[in-house]
Amino acid sequence: MERTLKHFAITLLLVAIAYPFELHGQTVRPSTLEELAVYNGPDRVQLLVNGAKKEGKVVWYTAMAGGSYKDLARAFEAKYGIAVEAYRGASRDLIAKMLAETKAKKYLMDIVESSPPLLMLMRAMNRLTPFSLPHLAKFAPAAKEEAEKNTVYWATDRESYMGFAYNKNKLTAATVPKNYDGLLNPALKGRMAFVTTDTGSRTIGAMVRIKGEEFVKKLRGQDLTMHSVSAQALNDMIISGEVEASPTIFRNHTLVAAAKGAPVAWVPMDIVPASAGSAGLSSQAPHRHGALLFLDFLFAPEGQKILENYDYGSAVKEYGFKRWYIEKGMSIEQLEREGDRWEKLLNDLARK
Repeated sequence: MERTLKHFAITLLLVAIAYPFELHGQTVRPSTLEELAVYNGPDRVQLLVNGAKKEGKVVWYTAMAGGSYKDLARAFEAKYGIAVEAYRGASRDLIAKMLAETKAKKYLMDIVESSPPLLMLMRAMNRLTPFSLPHLAKFAPAAKEEAEKNTVYWATDRESYMGFAYNKNKLTAATVPKNYDGLLNPALKGRMAFVTTDTGSRTIGAMVRIKGEEFVKKLRGQDLTMHSVSAQALNDMIISGEVEASPTIFRNHTLVAAAKGAPVAWVPMDIVPASAGSAGLSSQAPHRHGALLFLDFLFAPEGQKILENYDYGSAVKEYGFKRWYIEKGMSIEQLEREGDRWEKLLNDLARK
């Protein structure tokens, strides 16, 4: 009898090793969103693909501009045969849509991709489910908002970098600053401009972080011009020669223009504010398998390559400058307070 029981126990152990998802299958095999979000078994991809095909589509809310989000959606559909229903809007539009859906308890979103403030708000409202992905191990810790047990609330899938852009026909190499102190060069007086949007105030935030408020006040003596336009529009003004230079320009804008022959170049300052597009998983995702499969694709080399084709930076690569993830480590309240302080300092630059 004892020998029989021992033989039976060994048989059960072998079955458990050979068929880990069959023994007690209803408790081991992931099925809920929370279980799927952290599952890393050998059949993970196939499990997600099979489930996504049954769900039929994935709904993606994104703040990406241009053709980048369309190319990502097309590539995902071509690879897996699963439709992507993309809703594109500015961050403020996505916030309004998310709040309206939450109030109505009508949840359509599977994945959200936007700047961190929206994701910070969703976390505060318990609208995000922490997840883990194999590819995220390669991403810098600063590019991930960590949750418990090696999971993240969101991670940075694309980056745009703010720095100093100038018209190469207007400024000599000796005049181009190499750091914030270089912005005080008397040769730059009356030749620089700022945008008055969030890009401008966040540039001020970087200066305050490195040099302090007194440095920003010294910039008033440089006779800056202020422009209520986007950073892209100001970059166009630099290209035309209407403006000679600005420390509030995105690297990718200058790269695209320079590749077409425009006389514009970009250099980093002491730190480079990273305007981060980050992705999170809705805690009420109606297409949970498709949502995680799309997140996999977005952070995999294939998805990252598509974004790099649009000159977005990647959190897995080094570019020779020090990045600053602006919202990292801040609460919504702290971000609002700091944002108000930076905006006031920016407005003060225009005063003579």
